[in-house]
Amino acid sequence: MIDNIDIKILSLLQKNARISNAEIARQLKMAPSGILERIRKLRERGIIQGYVTRLNPKTINMDLLAYVFIKTNEKREKWDVAEMVAQIPEVLEIHDIAGEDCYLVKLRTKNTEALYELLRTKFGSIPSIASTRTTIVLRTIKETTMLPLGQC
Repeated sequence: MIDNIDIKILSLLQKNARISNAEIARQLKMAPSGILERIRKLRERGIIQGYVTRLNPKTINMDLLAYVFIKTNEKREKWDVAEMVAQIPEVLEIHDIAGEDCYLVKLRTKNTEALYELLRTKFGSIPSIASTRTTIVLRTIKETTMLPLGQC
């Protein structure tokens, strides 16, 4: 169970993963040792899964964001395609979805030529992929990893 103090800690960490325990303690008017213990417990319970550094994709020449819908010939009990697609470095997310398609993949590449090569060579080398349908993002209005904690 997550209490209000845990929610405040998680909110602060989501806004700035580099915030110090001392600063969290100061803002919540608690002892730093208490904050450290709460964060340790949140990690042990799997509520905090890790800390990341978000990079600006344009600055590292990964401008193109695309979503690929994949249909497969595999049986639903098998996960070979998902595991193979997940090994492709440009793939950021892969989701098993309901509907006509089997998977939804979020990926980033340098440009449309790199996307074409990725789909032809890496996706094309996976025998169980029956078809793909790609949507290219023109502009991103909002992209976040922050979860709405007010609903816990």
